[in-house]
Amino acid sequence: MTEVRDRIIQIIAEQAMLDPSELKLDMSPQDIGIDSLGLVESIFAIEEEFDISVPFNANEPEKSDFDVSSLGAIIGAVEKLVAEKV
Repeated sequence: MTEVRDRIIQIIAEQAMLDPSELKLDMSPQDIGIDSLGLVESIFAIEEEFDISVPFNANEPEKSDFDVSSLGAIIGAVEKLVAEKV
């Protein structure tokens, strides 16, 4: 699922206006410089890219089944959704 990971990193880097090489898996959206609106936009882009539906509650992300605490957590959750889709 390397291509999934790389594409997610690219989407989030574009949102943060950073080079993908600047992102680390343990960085939180806040560390990357993405606010809540940017995170929602990133989630929409990820959903569109992979044709998945992310169970994300933008108003209460801590109550969501979708872990957005770090870039690595987001990648893991998306990889799981992509794998379940097949």
